[in-house]
Amino acid sequence: MKRPEPVHVIKERREGLLRSLVNAVPYIGFLGIRFDRRGDELTAILPYHDSLIGNPVLPALHGGATAAFLEVAAIIELSWSALWDGVEAEGALPEGPLRLPKTIDFTVDYLRAGLPRDAYARARVNRSGRRYASVHVEAWQDNRSRLFAQATGHFLMPENGVEG
Repeated sequence: MKRPEPVHVIKERREGLLRSLVNAVPYIGFLGIRFDRRGDELTAILPYHDSLIGNPVLPALHGGATAAFLEVAAIIELSWSALWDGVEAEGALPEGPLRLPKTIDFTVDYLRAGLPRDAYARARVNRSGRRYASVHVEAWQDNRSRLFAQATGHFLMPENGVEG
């Protein structure tokens, strides 16, 4: 019987996968988006910055920054969940550059103005097959039950998860 791996080895592998996914999208760094990982659950964090304001009169977060934040959360969650089982079973990250899902369509519902403060988002994969996936994302700021935006996206899945 194979002996279980030490916890720190598993954590390092999970963090390596998440780092690889985040580094594959330079726009994530541009917006300053971070991810908090608890087991297999990811929460995207968009730290507030003055450059994210679209309407200085209110002030409110720009709709484009909000939509980008939601789409990034969806793509990273979808990629994370698609690669999770393989990384856990094989004990290693996929070789070669990661290939992320491509957006087919993405619909954002702006439920209220995003306030000038940090935002959080969590995505849920509704369906994921070999070629197609559907994801729902919810975003909030101070109260998880008081959403300021939500989105649904459909994505074309990469053939093998890495470039060949």
